[in-house]
Amino acid sequence: MKKVIVFAIAGLLLACGEKTPQQDPNKEEWIALFNGKDLSGWDIKIANRPLNDNYKNTFQVKDSMLRVVYDEYENFDDKYGHLYYEKPFSYYKIRFDYRFTGEQTPGGEAWNVRNSGVMLHSQSAESNAFEQHFPVSIEVQLLGGLGEAKRTTANLCTPGTAVVFNEVLDFTHCINSSSKTYHGDQWVHTETLVMGSEKVIHIVENDTVLTYSQPQIDASFISKANGGEDWERMGVTNKEIWIPKAGNLIDTGYIALQAESHPIDFKNIEVLNLCGCMDSKAKNYKSYYLKADNKSCIY
Repeated sequence: MKKVIVFAIAGLLLACGEKTPQQDPNKEEWIALFNGKDLSGWDIKIANRPLNDNYKNTFQVKDSMLRVVYDEYENFDDKYGHLYYEKPFSYYKIRFDYRFTGEQTPGGEAWNVRNSGVMLHSQSAESNAFEQHFPVSIEVQLLGGLGEAKRTTANLCTPGTAVVFNEVLDFTHCINSSSKTYHGDQWVHTETLVMGSEKVIHIVENDTVLTYSQPQIDASFISKANGGEDWERMGVTNKEIWIPKAGNLIDTGYIALQAESHPIDFKNIEVLNLCGCMDSKAKNYKSYYLKADNKSCIY
């Protein structure tokens, strides 16, 4: 019995002393945000509804797709909704595929036909005001073609925010990209490279279509022309929290998928974290990291 105990302890000591091999520093480790089965890891906030109330089954999972649907709606009734991933990110790349389907829900605004988006550097789901239509964020606006005319996608919209575009602080609510127009119900592959508050790059089907920098809080929610009154119009009843922060750069936040009255499907939603150990001697060093977090280094 004593020999068995001695051998067991020796084996344990050897196991504890084993060195973990260094990971391949060039292998990208993408994180799947959507498991293809359910809404685990996501929070729901729909205007004028409680947190995590999936009103009329707006957000659904089917055939490994995350779907925004309005089958149970009679009228949209300003039920702007967002599905928030549970963890924030700062330096990262996000990629996903999307497609618009069917017809717009009755009651949706004319500008919301084949219109949706992915919100980045967003406030959290729980911090939204009860009535709030859109989170304070930067939006990768997704637009589908309407048959003939040019209609770019992966544009930028700025609810409660502003950015530096073409080296000028730009308060335009939506800035168009240079993308192609995608008509019909085809899948479109989109990526966005987010470097904290330094720079953001929109990419559609491997083409860079928009670049801007220094995302920041704005004193107005949509337009400076109305003196900031549009906060209340968009249901932001706690604007006193945001207006004093005007000019503050946004370098981190949540990712949220939008429900804006037109059905849309998402799949292959993944994030590549670009913040981590940048010491090449560490086991978890990655050559593609852009922001150092050397407290996370493992030796």
